Amino acid sequence: MKKALAIVTLSSLLSACAGVTPGSDSKDNASATTATATPEATPAAAASSDQLAARKLAPRAMPVKPPEEQLPAVPLTKELLFKVLSSEIAFQRGNWQSAYVTLLGAAQQTRDPRLARRAAEMALSAKQANEALVAIRLWRELAPESEEATQYYLGFIMLSNNLAEARPILEQRLKDALPQARGIMMLQIQRLLARAQDKAAAFTLLEQLVAPYTSISEAHLALAQEAFSTGNSIRAREEAQIALNLKPDSELAILTTAQVAADNGEVERILTDFLNKYPGSREVRVAYARTLIDQKQYERARSQFEILLKGDKQDATTLLALGLLNAQIGDTKAAERYLIAYLDQLSKHPDESRDTTQALLILSQIAADRNDTDAALKWLSQVEPGDAYLDAQLRRAQLLSKRGDLDAARKVLAEIETNGDREKTQVTQVEAQLLRDANHPQEAFKVLETALKTDPNNPDLLYDYAMTAEKLDNLSTMESALRKLIALAPENQQAYNALGYSLADRNIRLPEALTLIQKALSLAPHDPFIVDSMGWVQYRLGNLGEAESHLRDAYTLLPDPEIGVHLGEVLWVKGQKTDAQKFWREVQRKDPQNDTLKSTLARLRANL
Repeated sequence: MKKALAIVTLSSLLSACAGVTPGSDSKDNASATTATATPEATPAAAASSDQLAARKLAPRAMPVKPPEEQLPAVPLTKELLFKVLSSEIAFQRGNWQSAYVTLLGAAQQTRDPRLARRAAEMALSAKQANEALVAIRLWRELAPESEEATQYYLGFIMLSNNLAEARPILEQRLKDALPQARGIMMLQIQRLLARAQDKAAAFTLLEQLVAPYTSISEAHLALAQEAFSTGNSIRAREEAQIALNLKPDSELAILTTAQVAADNGEVERILTDFLNKYPGSREVRVAYARTLIDQKQYERARSQFEILLKGDKQDATTLLALGLLNAQIGDTKAAERYLIAYLDQLSKHPDESRDTTQALLILSQIAADRNDTDAALKWLSQVEPGDAYLDAQLRRAQLLSKRGDLDAARKVLAEIETNGDREKTQVTQVEAQLLRDANHPQEAFKVLETALKTDPNNPDLLYDYAMTAEKLDNLSTMESALRKLIALAPENQQAYNALGYSLADRNIRLPEALTLIQKALSLAPHDPFIVDSMGWVQYRLGNLGEAESHLRDAYTLLPDPEIGVHLGEVLWVKGQKTDAQKFWREVQRKDPQNDTLKSTLARLRANL
């Protein structure tokens, strides 16, 4: 099982606060801070991520009349219609400034907030923040009860250096909020202020805003978060501790306390102490498991998720986490069981926010590792188009070829719709490799040769083309391709190494081979295959001591069969035949059909 397939990604210790209204239930649990809102198509579509992040401050507690009921009675005169149409035409033609000025003037004349809103959209689309703020100010002036206008206004104020403008609005919102929602609103305000350019002013403003409410735990959580975001870790820890003292059973308070802790050891102590007192706290247990994952303590993290699963046996996140963790640990049976349960849960309760790709790829790898090709292909067939789709199709082709169905494998590759030259190169490389593995090097050579006609300077294709030519003993073509690759990519250590090793292996032009391998080694001094090449060229030069030293270093870096065969040969020639046989037997255990070992034993008339 490839460990790379089992990377576990879990939620952060404390997510951004958004989306809770003052009239909603503000039960203290961490999930109340994780809601996100989908912004409307306009004018948010043109806004930056920072601008959008500020939009979802909770609405005021007092009911607001629908905007339609507050619009002024503006007659659609010919003059006004002409201004609106001409501005839209100008905007479509790329003249945003003329369109903006026309609409802003019309908004000032008619006092219609819709025109100011449209002017703001145009400025946002043109990425003109100053002009956008002017239009947004007018929009809010004309529609003071518009929540959307206020959201935009606050967002842009955060990007300016005039935070004092925002203070009366935020103060009023906290004052009007229902008591049970005021704490969550403070956290929302903190997330908004965190995006201000003047961090010191933002922190001062937050202190002033929450000063009347210091008996509320969330007031200190907001200060802790803001202090942490500005790098004041001491103040952050002080405020987090005050919040926890005010509300000892608060998951949100303990998560914040853990977030601002000094080190991983303190984080673990904080979370475990809380879990000992409140073992049913799911969000805290997830955070604790994440901390263990970050420390690569996968088995301990698995235990935490097993506890979570007992509380909710159908929780998809827990099932996936257990599948990934067991795959990481190497317990493939458990990994398979949990991942299948995860997919089954999603089939019963579809969730578009969840991606099944990682689970499918791991299940395919588990099946392939136990030589269950049919199962591996079944899982891969369920991978939908997306980032991993190409990889899934390449694996399908490799599995089909391994099963002996080379034609079907090549058909899969031929049907892949590639996106760009990089993906096209990947497909070509896999096809060539499958042909080489099936002992069709001449066909592989033709595939690469054809690809290079349309992409003659592709380094990856040139390297594979050279190595395939080497297998066909076409030394001149190999050398020509590698020298072209060196000219195109002078820092490509593999090109120097491949050419140097090929010369050394043929026992020709050894001084030149040594120079090439020395260059490769200078570029990648710890590459085991290049260290092996250095040992091999020293052997060809008759420097048996240096050869043994390099080959032992290479085998320590990577006990590869090919390196083991080379080391064995050097030891055999030095008269250390027992040691040589030991390495060769080790190679045979790893790869019973190794052709290099067979040819070496025959050439040296040696036995095991």
